[in-house]
Amino acid sequence: MCDENTVNDNEKFLAQRLSRRQFNALAGSAALMMALPPVANALAITESDVKVTTPDGEADCYFVHPSEGKHPGVIVWPDILGLRSAFRAMGKRLAESGYSVLVVNPYYRKAVAPVVKPGASFQDEETRGVVMPLARSLSPETNVTDAKAFVEFLDQQSAVDVNRKIGTTGYCMGGSMTMRTAAAIPERIGAGASFHGGRLVTDKPNSPHLLVPKMKAHFLFAIAENDDERSPEAKTVLRETYDKAGLPAEIEVYAGALHGWCPPDSRVYNEAQAERAWERLLVLFKTALA
Repeated sequence: MCDENTVNDNEKFLAQRLSRRQFNALAGSAALMMALPPVANALAITESDVKVTTPDGEADCYFVHPSEGKHPGVIVWPDILGLRSAFRAMGKRLAESGYSVLVVNPYYRKAVAPVVKPGASFQDEETRGVVMPLARSLSPETNVTDAKAFVEFLDQQSAVDVNRKIGTTGYCMGGSMTMRTAAAIPERIGAGASFHGGRLVTDKPNSPHLLVPKMKAHFLFAIAENDDERSPEAKTVLRETYDKAGLPAEIEVYAGALHGWCPPDSRVYNEAQAERAWERLLVLFKTALA
């Protein structure tokens, strides 16, 4: 989860790599959003902004899918900066790979997406002042309520193959949301992936790892090196918990990758490790959503 430790770690990294002015110039350019490598044999896709009805209102989301046929559904939970261009690009890339993807705005109760300006970074105090209250407005209960509504939406779409399981991915705070989603709708969620997910193992009675016995999903946990340094026991607890439940889980610390390394607009974006995590995701979905 993004916090002051994340800010400090990232500042040290940035001081070694480039100036803030240099990064801001890059973040404001079209080149940044072209950072994602193209998909081999990419499918033609159809994309749209949609409203998903939930018990608490209407969630503004981005829905993108192959233009022809029915495909497994996927729910994407963004990081703390929310639904924005980078996550639209990531959702589009997944759709080009053969999935019907719903990228959600978890903050819809408070604000429509995007909630930050292009090039915004968690490193900036102004940005933190916007997103931290939004993140605190969420809870395990809102996560489950929304997850059920998003699954229902996907199952009503002609581009979704309801005979195949749904996948879910989450970044930063979205990591725990994938676990709660898998536990809340085990009959539909066949695979989950957490990328630099935060607070997956805590000493609280509502810790996400305690939900594993309720799941049926295969999981991928891609852990940032600095997150592991702060909570080295978390990966071990996750391994033991999934082994006890008899569920497949790939759990790995990505060397040299800092918290937030996957989205292409992140100041600590690590293309090599992000691509490695992407490939592992495709393997997971191919296996678990078959």
